[in-house]
Amino acid sequence: MNHEIIEKHTGLMVALIIAVISLGGLVEILPLFSDREVTEPVEGLEPLGALELEGRDIYIREGCHVCHTQMIRPLRTETERYGHYSVAGEFVYDHPFLWGSKRTGPDLARVGSRYSDAWQYQHLRDPRSVVPASTMPAFPWLFESELDGGDTAAKMRALRIVGVPYTDEQIEGAAEAVAGSTEADALVAYLQQLGTVLSERN
Repeated sequence: MNHEIIEKHTGLMVALIIAVISLGGLVEILPLFSDREVTEPVEGLEPLGALELEGRDIYIREGCHVCHTQMIRPLRTETERYGHYSVAGEFVYDHPFLWGSKRTGPDLARVGSRYSDAWQYQHLRDPRSVVPASTMPAFPWLFESELDGGDTAAKMRALRIVGVPYTDEQIEGAAEAVAGSTEADALVAYLQQLGTVLSERN
């Protein structure tokens, strides 16, 4: 009889659905805030350097995250192809996360140091010259655009507000660390550090 009362009053049903979903969400999410494996960085994890940080922004700007994930699931088919599965502590300094959900291209979570810098540069300039079946577009303009580092320190200061432990020295030296590098240099620097902390421990 009680279920008939709920079913005949849409507002009551909506309120109860929201209450149940909210309670379920709290039960699932709140314990994670006290789980050190989720909230603390893995051993050896450092914030991105100035050039790597600029490279990450270029990675986002060019839409690399649309075709490439950075999340290896703990499934045998994935770990055998890509390496150790992803863990939460690897991403504590990422704002925003770039896990992605579509793999038009391979997962990049462990791509760091898998290929040489020269390979990465050639892959950006002409993907099919190194991977004949690749559907990735070329990015020749990245080799022509030079960075001045004018905004890098401001980005680091903003990230420090949300918990990324940049030092004053890193922030002060950011512009100098970036100036004169091409966008391709920055993107390759970012790619070459992906997943290396956990890879080196295993």
